[in-house]
Amino acid sequence: MYRFLLSRQWVCLTLLGLALIPAMIELGFWQLHRHEARVAHNDLISASLSAPAVPVTELTGTDRGPDDDVRFRTVTAQGTYDTAHEVVVRQRTASDSQSIGYFVVTPLVRADGTAVLVNRGWIAAGGDLTRFPKVPAAPEGRVTVTGRMMADETTASSGIKDKPGLPDRQVMLINGERQAEALGRPVLRGYVQLTETAPEPRGEQPERLPEPDHGSIGPHMAYAVQWWLFTAAVPVGWGILVRRELGDRRAALAAGDPPDAGGPGGGGPDGPAPGTDPAPATDADADAGEAADAAPARPDRDRAAVGD
Repeated sequence: MYRFLLSRQWVCLTLLGLALIPAMIELGFWQLHRHEARVAHNDLISASLSAPAVPVTELTGTDRGPDDDVRFRTVTAQGTYDTAHEVVVRQRTASDSQSIGYFVVTPLVRADGTAVLVNRGWIAAGGDLTRFPKVPAAPEGRVTVTGRMMADETTASSGIKDKPGLPDRQVMLINGERQAEALGRPVLRGYVQLTETAPEPRGEQPERLPEPDHGSIGPHMAYAVQWWLFTAAVPVGWGILVRRELGDRRAALAAGDPPDAGGPGGGGPDGPAPGTDPAPATDADADAGEAADAAPARPDRDRAAVGD
């Protein structure tokens, strides 16, 4: 009754199921690891945001950048803004994640002559993207800035291509090492994402960036569970198909109709085995057939004799 499982169709179906099971298990663990990485990232951001502020030079320097585990740590720096070397970063979104504009990055020159880049916030893009936009003026005089420590942006880390030939004082990435060449002075690696300024500036200022999201965990755990449910569904579905095939064959036998020899199960239980030919006729069978063909002619000859 179970010989149909050895047919080509059923062997292919079984092998496909056996291949899908480990693949979907692995996909489930991949999503689980992404979930765990997201949770660890959120914990790191939360710890950095809640930690007390430290001077920026404790986390970075002119020859080293901030470590990954201090990203978003609150830092402070004192100095004077160098607005002559202020740049804007193209194609950046506002806090609504939809409006496209610029980040305003202004060097803050410290007492020792080194500078640290400060991302003062976001402004909307104007109509002419080939000109330096109108930027709210930075505070004059000596100021104390507080913000989140960020690492230098690169194409590899951000996915943003550094396009050549941009208009003057427009860049694609915030990178202290590159800005050092334009400033002609040492620049601390990384930059500060501004949250507070003392004294508070007057007038309009760029829109300050909100805290990074560290509460949502994404759908990765749900995806992992879905992949594992799909894994369990493979043997269950295979078993359902086997039971259905058995039911169809039993119903066909009960109705006196052998299962279709061309179906997944091959020939029926009463028919010839797949790939075999009927037994050849013997000489005796041939003689019997010839005798049977000649038999009907004899009564005609007898009647003819009687009539004569």
